[in-house]
Amino acid sequence: MNISTVGIVGAGTMGNGIAQACAVSGIRVVMVDIAQAAVDKGLATIGKSLDRLVAKDKISEADKAAALGRIQGSTNYDDLKAAQLVIEAATENHALKNKILAQLDALLAPEVIIATNTSSISITQLAAVTQRPERFVGMHFFNPVPMMALVEIIRGLQTSDATHDAVKALALKLGKSPITVKNAPGFVVNRILVPMINEAFFVLAEGLATPEDIDAGMRLGCNHPIGPLALADMVGLDVCLAVMEVYLEQFGDSKYRPCPLLREYVAAGHLGRKTGRGVYSYA
Repeated sequence: MNISTVGIVGAGTMGNGIAQACAVSGIRVVMVDIAQAAVDKGLATIGKSLDRLVAKDKISEADKAAALGRIQGSTNYDDLKAAQLVIEAATENHALKNKILAQLDALLAPEVIIATNTSSISITQLAAVTQRPERFVGMHFFNPVPMMALVEIIRGLQTSDATHDAVKALALKLGKSPITVKNAPGFVVNRILVPMINEAFFVLAEGLATPEDIDAGMRLGCNHPIGPLALADMVGLDVCLAVMEVYLEQFGDSKYRPCPLLREYVAAGHLGRKTGRGVYSYA
């Protein structure tokens, strides 16, 4: 299948990042969100990101203009009908994703592939919401999408080889390095990463070290480019908590219980960079 137009549901951090990656690679994009303000914010974020690439001589002004010209922002789901692939990039909420996917399934032509950018929810379960489970797949990008090379392609029980091959070819066209993963909670990267972040919160809660020293220890001792607490702030503490709750539910193993301090931060609205405060302050 030749994918020349990609639809994206969600204009937030992941949605606008995927839109930028596609547009820069010559693919037309329809980016949909429920509110015009969210669409406008997503488009503005893409513009600023492209400005930084221009300033670093990574792309030209003409490249920037061409990429922006390939992106259509919309609040109308009907505009997604032009796409050969639609990627759901809504927040990590199972009920919300089910609602969006059922809506997409009813709207789109039978041959259109539907992908989800979920970081932890079962692809097989999400596929079952649709009438096209063989044309449903996980396509998990990493934040920030324009910079991160990895895409996890997750096969549900029903995902066909043709669907897998089509999204893998798209990932390669975007300049990404895809890996193929079986369906399981958290897949590969987040299965390892998020419990590590959760453990860093336990270390913090026990007062073993300051946030700065915890992060410095992992950067300098394990050669990580960023410490786990700073990374949690970048990902979003609410996202980390949601992922841990999925693990606890799916595996039924107490080792996946979310740290109470992580819950406390989320309850306080301290979600990380996106709210200006998480473990660290970004005022």
